[in-house]
Amino acid sequence: MTGTLTIAGLGPGDDALVTPEVTSALAAATDIVGYAPYVARVRPCDGLTLHPSDNRGELQRASEALRLASEGHHVVVVSSGDPGVFAMASAVFEALEEKPQWQGLSIRVLPGVTAMLAAAARAGAPLGHDFCAINLSDNLKPWPVIEKRLRLAAEADFAIAMYNPRSASRPEGFGRALDILSEAGCGERIVVFARAVSAPDERIETVRLRDARSEMADMRTLVIVGNSATRRVGRWVYAPRQAR
Repeated sequence: MTGTLTIAGLGPGDDALVTPEVTSALAAATDIVGYAPYVARVRPCDGLTLHPSDNRGELQRASEALRLASEGHHVVVVSSGDPGVFAMASAVFEALEEKPQWQGLSIRVLPGVTAMLAAAARAGAPLGHDFCAINLSDNLKPWPVIEKRLRLAAEADFAIAMYNPRSASRPEGFGRALDILSEAGCGERIVVFARAVSAPDERIETVRLRDARSEMADMRTLVIVGNSATRRVGRWVYAPRQAR
């Protein structure tokens, strides 16, 4: 097989946060595959075909990318942030598992700046000690699993980066997550709401969990709940390096 498949992360939004490695892969591509808003971030040029699709077609998108690569195309599947964090890399390998005839393809995954790292940098260092990341969308896992993970993360005193907190189709989930953390004794923890990091409408807001409200987040918001030792210094938020 002469084609190649690259799975690349475009970072959180600003072109300055796209890695040189990803930029080189995009320049060498014949085909760009991905969710329409992410494909739109790639500048059209001669010899490049764009394949935008909607947000619910991950496996179909992955299969299309594999097919194109098997036919000799140099395909880049684009995700925002990092492709291995709640993004397209897993979908590609899931599709590949069902297509053994394509398992000899040249495939590589290129990392990107994921939302939680961009958000943490804007806030200071809230992920400076042990932390976990939880996707609050229940599209691919049941809500009881999310609830269990939130409770255990709170009990373990992790800082928690929460992806996909609230959408039009899931307006109640984030409020439930806040209630769960409050019930787990996290009311005094510092919470960072980082919306549209690196975009012109970026907004960073920091409150105590007891003062956090569901409507403070949407799908463009990354929420970081600090651990019990997380503190402020001036406008910055950080987790001390030493555990209590």
